[in-house]
Amino acid sequence: MKKYILLLLIPFFIGCEKDSVGSNNPFLPDYSVNLNINLNLPAYNVLKYPSNGVLITTAGVGIRGVFVFNTGNNIYAAYDAACPNQALSDCSTMTLNGINAKCSCDAAEYSLFTGLSPGKNYPMKAYRTEVNGNIIRVYN
Repeated sequence: MKKYILLLLIPFFIGCEKDSVGSNNPFLPDYSVNLNINLNLPAYNVLKYPSNGVLITTAGVGIRGVFVFNTGNNIYAAYDAACPNQALSDCSTMTLNGINAKCSCDAAEYSLFTGLSPGKNYPMKAYRTEVNGNIIRVYN
Protein backbone atom coordinates (compact mmCIF):
# COMPACT_ATOMS: atom_id res chain seq x y z
CA MET A 1 0.00 0.00 0.00
CA LYS A 2 2.86 2.39 0.83
CA LYS A 3 4.34 1.79 -2.62
CA TYR A 4 1.11 2.89 -4.29
CA ILE A 5 0.89 6.08 -2.27
CA LEU A 6 4.51 6.89 -3.10
CA LEU A 7 3.87 6.27 -6.80
CA LEU A 8 0.90 8.62 -6.70
CA LEU A 9 2.94 11.41 -5.08
CA ILE A 10 5.96 11.26 -7.41
CA PRO A 11 4.33 13.25 -10.27
CA PHE A 12 3.58 16.11 -7.87
CA PHE A 13 7.22 16.43 -6.84
CA ILE A 14 8.59 16.06 -10.36
CA GLY A 15 6.04 18.36 -11.96
CA CYS A 16 6.47 21.29 -9.58
CA GLU A 17 8.81 24.04 -10.64
CA LYS A 18 9.22 26.39 -7.68
CA ASP A 19 11.22 28.99 -9.61
CA SER A 20 8.56 29.58 -12.24
CA VAL A 21 6.77 32.91 -12.52
CA GLY A 22 4.00 32.39 -14.99
CA SER A 23 0.62 33.88 -15.53
CA ASN A 24 -2.74 32.23 -15.91
CA ASN A 25 -4.25 35.59 -16.79
CA PRO A 26 -6.09 35.40 -20.14
CA PHE A 27 -5.81 39.19 -20.61
CA LEU A 28 -2.01 39.49 -20.34
CA PRO A 29 0.53 37.81 -22.62
CA ASP A 30 3.91 36.66 -21.27
CA TYR A 31 6.65 39.05 -22.41
CA SER A 32 10.30 38.65 -21.55
CA VAL A 33 11.62 41.29 -19.13
CA ASN A 34 15.27 41.89 -18.24
CA LEU A 35 15.83 45.37 -16.84
CA ASN A 36 18.63 46.85 -14.73
CA ILE A 37 17.86 49.96 -12.68
CA ASN A 38 20.69 52.09 -11.29
CA LEU A 39 19.55 53.73 -8.04
CA ASN A 40 22.27 56.38 -8.43
CA LEU A 41 20.42 57.89 -11.41
CA PRO A 42 18.15 60.82 -10.48
CA ALA A 43 15.07 59.21 -12.10
CA TYR A 44 15.30 56.24 -9.72
CA ASN A 45 16.59 57.93 -6.56
CA VAL A 46 13.12 57.74 -4.92
CA LEU A 47 13.41 53.94 -4.94
CA LYS A 48 16.00 54.19 -2.16
CA TYR A 49 13.17 54.98 0.28
CA PRO A 50 10.39 52.60 1.44
CA SER A 51 6.87 53.02 0.04
CA ASN A 52 8.10 54.78 -3.10
CA GLY A 53 7.70 53.55 -6.63
CA VAL A 54 8.36 54.45 -10.24
CA LEU A 55 6.76 53.52 -13.54
CA ILE A 56 9.26 52.62 -16.25
CA THR A 57 7.78 52.82 -19.74
CA THR A 58 10.90 52.19 -21.81
CA ALA A 59 10.04 50.43 -25.07
CA GLY A 60 10.26 46.67 -24.76
CA VAL A 61 9.88 46.62 -20.98
CA GLY A 62 6.81 44.58 -20.08
CA ILE A 63 3.43 44.83 -21.75
CA ARG A 64 2.67 48.46 -20.80
CA GLY A 65 5.74 49.25 -18.71
CA VAL A 66 6.81 48.12 -15.25
CA PHE A 67 6.16 49.47 -11.77
CA VAL A 68 9.10 49.04 -9.39
CA PHE A 69 8.26 49.60 -5.73
CA ASN A 70 10.35 49.65 -2.54
CA THR A 71 8.45 47.59 0.05
CA GLY A 72 11.08 48.21 2.76
CA ASN A 73 14.19 46.44 4.09
CA ASN A 74 15.88 46.58 0.67
CA ILE A 75 13.08 44.47 -0.86
CA TYR A 76 11.54 45.52 -4.16
CA ALA A 77 8.38 44.45 -5.95
CA ALA A 78 7.91 44.76 -9.70
CA TYR A 79 4.64 44.52 -11.61
CA ASP A 80 3.50 45.06 -15.16
CA ALA A 81 1.60 48.30 -15.75
CA ALA A 82 -1.14 46.60 -17.79
CA CYS A 83 -4.52 46.34 -16.04
CA PRO A 84 -4.77 42.66 -15.08
CA ASN A 85 -8.57 42.43 -15.29
CA GLN A 86 -9.02 44.17 -18.64
CA ALA A 87 -8.34 43.23 -22.23
CA LEU A 88 -5.52 45.34 -23.68
CA SER A 89 -6.99 48.64 -24.89
CA ASP A 90 -6.36 52.39 -24.85
CA CYS A 91 -7.33 52.64 -21.17
CA SER A 92 -5.57 49.53 -19.85
CA THR A 93 -2.30 51.16 -18.79
CA MET A 94 -2.23 51.78 -15.04
CA THR A 95 -0.91 54.93 -13.39
CA LEU A 96 1.03 55.34 -10.16
CA ASN A 97 -1.18 56.60 -7.32
CA GLY A 98 0.95 56.70 -4.15
CA ILE A 99 1.30 53.11 -2.90
CA ASN A 100 -1.24 51.88 -5.46
CA ALA A 101 -1.51 51.45 -9.20
CA LYS A 102 -4.79 52.62 -10.71
CA CYS A 103 -6.50 51.20 -13.80
CA SER A 104 -8.35 53.91 -15.70
CA CYS A 105 -10.68 51.37 -17.41
CA ASP A 106 -12.52 50.41 -14.23
CA ALA A 107 -10.92 52.70 -11.58
CA ALA A 108 -9.64 49.64 -9.68
CA GLU A 109 -6.64 50.26 -7.43
CA TYR A 110 -4.00 47.59 -6.84
CA SER A 111 -1.63 47.61 -3.88
CA LEU A 112 2.01 47.83 -4.94
CA PHE A 113 2.88 45.88 -1.77
CA THR A 114 0.81 42.83 -2.80
CA GLY A 115 -0.36 43.35 -6.39
CA LEU A 116 -3.95 42.72 -5.26
CA SER A 117 -7.20 44.68 -5.60
CA PRO A 118 -10.26 43.78 -3.51
CA GLY A 119 -12.92 41.95 -5.49
CA LYS A 120 -10.82 41.45 -8.63
CA ASN A 121 -10.15 38.05 -10.21
CA TYR A 122 -6.52 38.58 -11.21
CA PRO A 123 -3.61 40.23 -9.38
CA MET A 124 -1.04 42.42 -11.12
CA LYS A 125 1.46 40.50 -13.24
CA ALA A 126 4.56 40.17 -11.05
CA TYR A 127 8.20 40.07 -12.10
CA ARG A 128 11.20 38.88 -10.12
CA THR A 129 13.64 41.33 -8.57
CA GLU A 130 17.13 41.06 -7.14
CA VAL A 131 19.34 43.72 -5.61
CA ASN A 132 23.10 43.96 -6.09
CA GLY A 133 24.44 47.11 -4.47
CA ASN A 134 22.75 50.05 -6.21
CA ILE A 135 21.41 47.96 -9.09
CA ILE A 136 17.92 46.43 -9.09
CA ARG A 137 17.41 43.72 -11.67
CA VAL A 138 13.83 43.11 -12.81
CA TYR A 139 13.29 39.92 -14.80
CA ASN A 140 11.12 36.90 -15.43
